[in-house]
Amino acid sequence: MKKIKYIKGDATNPIGEGNKIIVHVCNDIGGWGKGFVLAISKKWSEPEKEYKAWYKSRENFELGGVQFVKVESNLWIANLIGQHKIRKDEQGNPPIRYKAIEEGIQKVAKEASAIKASVHMPRIGCGLAGGKWENIEPILEKHLTKNEIETIVYDFE
Repeated sequence: MKKIKYIKGDATNPIGEGNKIIVHVCNDIGGWGKGFVLAISKKWSEPEKEYKAWYKSRENFELGGVQFVKVESNLWIANLIGQHKIRKDEQGNPPIRYKAIEEGIQKVAKEASAIKASVHMPRIGCGLAGGKWENIEPILEKHLTKNEIETIVYDFE
């Protein structure tokens, strides 16, 4: 089984050869404007445009959904809907939805296998979504590294 590689760097500038998928977590209310999406939008306009069009269309726009947006000849952005709204709920629970993250990562694994891509990401779900890495990491191991998909997590310096 492969292991997750942890490196210091910028997830919008993924290392390595061949096809690559950059995964990040989106909310289910069509909001785009804080966190890692700003770094994505600074580099490519398509992921935000496609996400907003997907939200407006409502076609399969739901928790666990993933939209793959090709931004370069061998690079895709995976808009993974893994957070419900953008604030804590009445009980103080953060917006992260681990079940949705897992459903989305399964779709990413399927696509990565189909196009023989490595998977790259920041520590998804652990910023504005309020998730804990100790809950995300096992999902990545179960669906990506156990399936021999190279997975690289970037800690921004």
